[in-house]
Amino acid sequence: MIAVTVPAHNEEQMIAACLQSLQVAALHPALRNEPVVIVVALDRCRDATEWICQRMGVEVVSVDAGCVGVARAAASERALALGARWIGCTDADSVVPPDWLARQLQCGANAFCGVVAVGDWLDYPQAVREQFLQGEHAVDGHPHVHGANMGFSAVAYRQSGGFAPLATGEDVALIQAMHGAGMQVARLASPRVMTSARRHARAPHGFSDFLRRLEQRVGLAADEVAGDVAPLSLLAR
Repeated sequence: MIAVTVPAHNEEQMIAACLQSLQVAALHPALRNEPVVIVVALDRCRDATEWICQRMGVEVVSVDAGCVGVARAAASERALALGARWIGCTDADSVVPPDWLARQLQCGANAFCGVVAVGDWLDYPQAVREQFLQGEHAVDGHPHVHGANMGFSAVAYRQSGGFAPLATGEDVALIQAMHGAGMQVARLASPRVMTSARRHARAPHGFSDFLRRLEQRVGLAADEVAGDVAPLSLLAR
């Protein structure tokens, strides 16, 4: 059996699209009808997230931690208890491609790390988009670890100690532990997951915070350039 885990905190606006994409990926012909279970960890949800999950027929586990590391660990433990041999991980504001699980299982490694693309840049300026694309090395062998696009075998997860109860960086810590245990990690440019550029972060120092920091750096650089140019324009009058 294959499992997919999704941490969620008040995700009523976005989780339906995520779950729909996962259910499509679960039916990919390359999986040869192997059962796929989707486990959502409801972390302090006070909206309709749980109702949407129940309506869509996915497994849920509730935690009261306000911590993505705890939520990912709880979902992973449920997946293992159900008999999963491989666990794919994504986020509630993300959408996976139809071959997402199939390509992970074909990677030939103990774990898979993929890259992400932003589906909707909202009001972010073009300069932020360009800076993100320059830093996101979408090539095989890339250095990135995204909780929205990763997967691992049950054996690798157990042997590496699982997700640590961290408010951020739990995905990076797990992959580092796997590397430390001598496990092979496939860092591939495809399949790529589409994620959100929303400004309201669910996890501190997560992807939303990263984009806001990038926006601040771009703004500071623009201000410095403007400061350099202004005196020259005054002299030219």
